[in-house]
Amino acid sequence: MLLPVSPLLGVVLALLLVSAVAVAAWASLGRARGIASAGLRAAVQLVAVSLLIGWVVRSLGTLLGFLLLMFAVAVRTAGRRITRNRTWWRAALPIGAGVAPVVLVLLLTGLLPVRGIALIPVTGILIGGALTATVLGGRRALDELGTRRGEVEAGMALGLLDRDARLEIARPAASDALLPGLDQTRTVGLVTLPGAFVGMLLGGASPVEAGAVQLFVLVALLAVQVVAVALVLELVARGLLHRE
Repeated sequence: MLLPVSPLLGVVLALLLVSAVAVAAWASLGRARGIASAGLRAAVQLVAVSLLIGWVVRSLGTLLGFLLLMFAVAVRTAGRRITRNRTWWRAALPIGAGVAPVVLVLLLTGLLPVRGIALIPVTGILIGGALTATVLGGRRALDELGTRRGEVEAGMALGLLDRDARLEIARPAASDALLPGLDQTRTVGLVTLPGAFVGMLLGGASPVEAGAVQLFVLVALLAVQVVAVALVLELVARGLLHRE
């Protein structure tokens, strides 16, 4: 086991969270409350999932229900991060369109069995990657359009369609959402050994098997995130995802 589950682990986690909140407050980052809330929510949610996971994987119905819950939470989280108006629910498109084809291909080829113990973690990783890319791409695109509104209007004055004028301004900023995934993929094995690789090793797999699984996760994440960023950019350019 990588880390022993003991009271000492709880104390260390609490100290790390308090330290993160304190540094954020000291540096006036404006995220101290969010950090504390995220840490506490993560603890509660992981305890709940740990207790429920054995029951969830017993039948196909509960498994699908849990996967839909994961997707719904991701959509709401991403959508509300991007905008507070009623268009937030459209974040379902980039997340769903990025994740669903990859999972479907894995199921149809038999690489991913229809078992909760395999389907839940793989789908969760992909949904999490799509969520992050959607949030970063959407926020950066809308921020850029707000800052450079004059350039958008100038492009429209020159004859560009509304969508095309917005794309010209927002595309470079939105594409930066792919950088974390690209950097993680480029530096894997040199800077970090990601969770899938370590988990496979701890589970008894050979280093080659663990490396193959980790490579799949990284490449699948890149595919999911590219689709998510492309679609959230399109939604922003068409005015379907916007701020007041």
